[in-house]
Formats: sequence, C-alpha cells, structure tokens
Amino acid sequence: QVQLVESGGGLVQPGGSLRLSCASSGNIFRLYAMAWYRQAPGKQRELVARIFRGGSTDYADSVKGRFTISRDSARDAVYLQMNSLKPDDTAVYFCNVQAGVSRSHYWGQGTQVTVSS
Repeated sequence: QVQLVESGGGLVQPGGSLRLSCASSGNIFRLYAMAWYRQAPGKQRELVARIFRGGSTDYADSVKGRFTISRDSARDAVYLQMNSLKPDDTAVYFCNVQAGVSRSHYWGQGTQVTVSS
C-alpha cells in the first residue's frame, strides 16, 4: 500500500516562495505519474502539475512559469517549487501518485498553503 506524506506548506506573502515535498512509503509498482493537486474552499480539486515516469511534465495554465515540479526517483519523492505566489494560489495542496496496472490514484493528506499579506 502506497502512503504519501506532504510537508512544506505554510503562510507566505504575495510574491514569496514555498517548496512542497512529498515522501512516499510502500512499493510503488508500475509508476505512471506523480502530481500535485490543490483544492481551494468552495472549489473542485484541480491538477497543478504532474511529472510522468519518463520525466515529462505538464502544468495548469495558471501556474506555468511560476511552479516547477521535480522528482527524486531513488526516493520516490516529488517536490513542487512555487515562486511568485499569489493569493489565488491559496489552497490545500495534495500529493498524488498514479501507479499499478489500472493506474490507481493514491493521495496524501494535504498541506495548507496560504498566500496573504
């Protein structure tokens, strides 16, 4: 069973930076992708950034040029560097892994990111 634990959230001023980390435990069999999602109050959960097994990435339009996703293959860890943060980036950020024959989703418990002056 894959377990994911996020860290690195917090309160930051607009224009600031944060780096989120996600550590995994358990065997990840047939990794398809690792990703970060976020959910703001009253809104649906949305994909922020994703990195595929081969290293290619994709990003939500709202974060392109500001956020960077990266992965440590040896540790099955994934990171999200967030720069030039805006109040609209305020949300709970969730780590996600897709793996297995059926590309099942595994989720972390989430970490709060608040961008406010």
